[in-house]
Amino acid sequence: MNVPQGKYIYFASDFHLGLPDYKASIERERFICRWLDEIKETAHTIFLVGDLFDVWFEYKNVIPKGYTRFLGKLAELSDRGITIEVFTGNHDLWMRDYFRQELDIQVHTGPLTATFNGKKFYIAHGDGLGPGDQGYKFLKKVMSNRFSQWLYRRIHPDTGIKIADYFSKKGPKHLSGDNIFLGEDKEWLVLHARAILQHEHFDYFIFGHRHLAMTLDLGDNATYINLGDWLSYNTYAVFDGEKTVLRSYPDHLPYRQPF
Repeated sequence: MNVPQGKYIYFASDFHLGLPDYKASIERERFICRWLDEIKETAHTIFLVGDLFDVWFEYKNVIPKGYTRFLGKLAELSDRGITIEVFTGNHDLWMRDYFRQELDIQVHTGPLTATFNGKKFYIAHGDGLGPGDQGYKFLKKVMSNRFSQWLYRRIHPDTGIKIADYFSKKGPKHLSGDNIFLGEDKEWLVLHARAILQHEHFDYFIFGHRHLAMTLDLGDNATYINLGDWLSYNTYAVFDGEKTVLRSYPDHLPYRQPF
């Protein structure tokens, strides 16, 4: 696909709407909507790369309460003809068909490969990829299983969403901005990208999940980008047809890596 001149592709992830409480979440929701409103004139495609919500579970006829401004903004942009593609993350694995039916937004449950202006992209939230983390990989298989989700839907939504919210908040809070880069030999997503490069070239690997706002030169014209989050960094990546850079909002300046 060729991106028309003057149009851009945007990538963002890890909004974690709902965290840590209603007041903070709705302020962040308004902030994200302002960003989406600002980019709508230049956006060709927007990739939202997982963990948009801290908890999301779709029942057959029920979705979690709230997020009205965010969902409305996505509907507005989709109605304008902007392509929006959403990825499930480890906090919102349980998306079904709401986004597709109501917002005309494609939902991806795994990695996506795409080519724009001759540049090859590998895009994924990142949870469960690379070596290690076998316990989570097993848990993800159980939680992603349709029968497991069917069983969970037998629980009343008030109770089911409350349980999911409780266990979500028991996990990492991602609020301090102190996630650190462990080194190229210890970061599972970097190792995953390098393993892929052994048999197929990609110009850009775009991930969320790690809550690190960073870029890394993998050599041979391949770049690893982690999108950071909107809890500590307010960062996103933008492809202008030639190169992809990480930027922070509202400064619109290249993000300076903390290492």
